[in-house]
Amino acid sequence: MPFEKSPGWLDWYANPSKPRFALPAGSVDAHCHVFGPGERFPYAPERKYTPCDASCEQLFALRDHLGFARNVIVQATCHGADNRALVDALERSEGRARGVATLRGKPTDAQLQRLHAAGVRGVRFNYVRRLVDFTPADELMDIATRIAPLGWHVVIYFEAPDLPELWDFFTSLPTVVVVDHMGRPDVTKPVDGPEFGLFLRFMQENTNVWSKVTCPERLSHSGPPARQGESAAYRDVVPFARRVVEAFPERVLWGTDWPHPNLVDHMPDDGLLVDFIPHIAPTAELQRKLLVDNPMRLYWPEAVGRLA
Repeated sequence: MPFEKSPGWLDWYANPSKPRFALPAGSVDAHCHVFGPGERFPYAPERKYTPCDASCEQLFALRDHLGFARNVIVQATCHGADNRALVDALERSEGRARGVATLRGKPTDAQLQRLHAAGVRGVRFNYVRRLVDFTPADELMDIATRIAPLGWHVVIYFEAPDLPELWDFFTSLPTVVVVDHMGRPDVTKPVDGPEFGLFLRFMQENTNVWSKVTCPERLSHSGPPARQGESAAYRDVVPFARRVVEAFPERVLWGTDWPHPNLVDHMPDDGLLVDFIPHIAPTAELQRKLLVDNPMRLYWPEAVGRLA
């Protein structure tokens, strides 16, 4: 029986523009997803939304169209802890993709080794209440302890008001910790205000913490460009992302977030999202760190020496 999309679900942008910004050679789209296809990889019974199908073949076609060399595919909450769609995408990528999985309970060493062989290099802990039910902290800590010897990291997804409550747990994790979307700041508040200041202090005081400066389309109140190629797209997000890039140039990542789950007002043109990059990373050096050096160091460390 086919899956029916959640009411109001927006499908991904079918004809993205070609970016004006030329990506550095070897650039990595370090945050994207695959959904299903549901007939092959059924969505989780406990899911809180049913998306459109978005296959790895479509993702890789977008990769090539935009000019990326590699992808980091993050397990989508609609698949729960069933990582089969993710693993299939990694195995079809011919070594050009790495993955971030979702784990629950007590995975065996053999299960972890199979995921590692497929290309998984991280585990995502989701704290956004509208998307998932929280997993107990002791279970997550056990998972983090188990993956640390593999050289994996933990990806955390939370919203800015929840950081004070979660701070102690996050700072106790024994791995590199990568924050999704800058902790979802409220960009109507001052970039120098206390809420975003707490996030910057979180990164400053914990040198194992990285951040994805991603998803301006989720964070913005000024919205998408009024016309194709307009440089002021998502302009209210620029000061926040640029502050993180310039303060922590060795610990930032960028990705498209394709196929953009759970957007309700508009679906972004991925080509214009790429054109957002030079506004937050204004120099060639910052662009190379953001798009090449940092993701390669985290996801393909074995290749870094060969590429130097």
